[in-house]
Amino acid sequence: MPSSNIPAKIRKWFRVIHRDLSFIFSGIIIVYAVSGIALNHKRDFNSDYRISRSEITLKGNFPKQEKVSKEDVLVLLEQVGEEQTYMKHYYFGNQQMKIFLKGGSSLEVDMNTGKALYESVKKRPVLSAFNRLHYNPVRWWTWFSDVFAVSLIIITITGLFMNKGNKGFIGRGGIEFIIGILIPVLFLIYLS
Repeated sequence: MPSSNIPAKIRKWFRVIHRDLSFIFSGIIIVYAVSGIALNHKRDFNSDYRISRSEITLKGNFPKQEKVSKEDVLVLLEQVGEEQTYMKHYYFGNQQMKIFLKGGSSLEVDMNTGKALYESVKKRPVLSAFNRLHYNPVRWWTWFSDVFAVSLIIITITGLFMNKGNKGFIGRGGIEFIIGILIPVLFLIYLS
């Protein structure tokens, strides 16, 4: 076998490996990319939960001088559609009552006026699930993530050497590779 065919055969296998691993892991690449973007902006918004606060006035006979029972609280919760999520309630301050609801929502009621602050906490269905995977929730997912990380290294290495000539690693690809290495190195130098 002539030695000139060996680099061509290697590049051919690199293309096969690169293509197949890219297809196999494309779904998880998207999941990690989307959740990574969301987690990068956790100071800007809560990617796990949608939290909204609204001031409402509850209907009923106010002021209520006596502490209300659980049944009375459930009647108040019907007005915000949360009667099924009741956990507990307590009084504080001057006739203030706080009601805790499943899932983190709450209702804070001024028992003198019926004015209330309703804080609704709802899980973001897709984004919170993506984030959960990003946090490695169970041991077997950690093992899968390790396989994924090794596959990304293989995808990168095979991608570096698939092309030859001016567009390959020796030409433009090598310059782009150096730029890609310099970006995190310069950032780390800047941070220290």
